[in-house]
Order: sequence, then C-alpha cells, then structure tokens
Amino acid sequence: MRIVAWMLLLLSLCVLSIAAPQLGKLRQPDWAFQVIDPAAQPPATEETGPVRIPGSAKTYTRADIENLSAPPDWFPEENAPKPDIVLRGRGAVLACGACHLMSGLGHPESADLTGLQSAYIVRQLQDFKSGVRKDMSRMNGIAAAMTDDEMKQSADWFAARKPAPWNRVVETGTVPKTYIGPGRMRYPHPDRATEAIGNRIITLPEDPGRARNRDPKSGFIANVPVGSIARGKALVETGGNGKTIACGICHGDNLKGLGAVPRLAGVHSIYIARQLYLFKNGERNGLDAQLMKKPVAQLTDDDIVAISAYLGSLAP
Repeated sequence: MRIVAWMLLLLSLCVLSIAAPQLGKLRQPDWAFQVIDPAAQPPATEETGPVRIPGSAKTYTRADIENLSAPPDWFPEENAPKPDIVLRGRGAVLACGACHLMSGLGHPESADLTGLQSAYIVRQLQDFKSGVRKDMSRMNGIAAAMTDDEMKQSADWFAARKPAPWNRVVETGTVPKTYIGPGRMRYPHPDRATEAIGNRIITLPEDPGRARNRDPKSGFIANVPVGSIARGKALVETGGNGKTIACGICHGDNLKGLGAVPRLAGVHSIYIARQLYLFKNGERNGLDAQLMKKPVAQLTDDDIVAISAYLGSLAP
C-alpha cells in the first residue's frame, strides 16, 4: 500500500508540473496582439520618389517616414510648438510622434493620448519605466531611458490635444484576409480574399497608404462581429448583472474620463481589448491598474470584444 501511495503522489506531481504552464498561460489572441510575420507578407512595392499626402506641402522619402527618431511632421503649423521629444528621439528614446502621431491620436498599436490628464500620462510612463506595466513592443525600453523632464513635456503636450473621431466601428460577418505589415498595422491582402470575422476585432486603415505614411488625418475602421455593439452597451452600462462593473462609475457618465481616470469613448477598439487582456493577465499593473482587476476578472473573450466594440463606437 505504501508503494502504491508513493506512486500516486509522484503521478499527481507529474500531472501538476505538466498542467502548471497551461494554467499560467497568458491570453494574448493574435488579432489583438499584432506581431509581424515576414513569411505572411506579400511582396513589397516601395515608392522610389518623394512621398506626399493630401493637404500637406511637405515631402519625405520612405526612409524619412520609417525613421522612428525623426518621423514626418506633415502639418508643422498645427499643434505648434511641439516639444523636441515629440519630434525627435535620442538613442533608445524614440520620437513620441512616430507612433502616437503629431495629432496624438495614434495608430491601432499605440495609445490615443488626446484629452488624457498629464498626470495620468506621466504615471503610465513611470509604470513602463519600473516594469509594473508591460508593453508588447517598445514602451518599456523607451520609458526606461526617458528623463523626468521629457516625460512631463510630452505628457503636457499630448494632454492639451483635443480628441477627434478616428476609429469608425462597423459590424460585419466577413472581413478581408489580412497580414501584419509595417508599423505592426493590419493591411488587407492584395488577393482581395475574405474570411469570417469570428470573435475578433479586425482594424484596418481607411487608406492603407496614408496610414503607413503616418498621415495624422487618415483614420481607421474597426470591423466587429454583428450584434457586438449592443451587447457591449449592456455590459458597459449595467455591468451585466454582476459580471462586471458599469464603466461610467469610474470613467464618467459619458465615458469621456473623470479626473485622472482616462477617456474610453472613441478610443481604438483593438487598443481597449488589448488593455482588458493585459489587466486580466496581470501584465498591466501599477496603482491605476488595481482598480481594473475586479471589473475584468469574469470577462470572457466575447465580453471583451463586445465592450471594446461599443466603447470604440462612441463619439470621443
């Protein structure tokens, strides 16, 4: 009997050791956490001459546009004067305007910073710097090398930018087949094939060429499953009969922010979804994040898609 007991104990330990990694596996669906796969990209067709965008007198080369330490400022007269840290990077500190754009509205892989409180932005930079908030690509390294003065200058400037419509949400059953390309953005595949959307948010540029050129006036379409906006509205407004907490309690009745609590209305749907997963995974921590632990604890993938679809559909 003693030998049998020891065998059962060893067997149970082996099962636990195998199961443990699965229990701790992070939920990072590839539709939300976009990673470039060079093998999945179609052959590139690069411009060879000067690049222009509508309404701007400026011209840049493709190399200029891809330079994350000196990104294009297509409309230098707008939102002037811009802090140096927004326009130019140094070493590991990339120019803020490269990903967040010179408007602050950002691409789907980065945050829309417009209308946030400066103190909130600084806290997020400090959380990236300390490592309590994790970023899938760059922000931990950027924040680690930023000075306090650079944090304050960039936060003050972005906080002064006004929110604007940037994320058009469309319910659909089918979407173009896509690939992750430059800027970690999703682009429609040239073969024009389509596929079922499933339980995903597929965000595409209104104009892929202008988006790649960091045009601050060409936004995005968030394709979401049919019925998700109404379902998200119910969860956001009521908490879903105890599944979560009504978002307006902390984020304000109009979801446009309340004090240092950020705006949710009109933010990229895919960005919101990513943050909800990061809160659930424990990769986004810090003082502010502690308030989100309970609201996300019982959310399913369907809930996350629905909430994100509804919030993105609201006027900013």
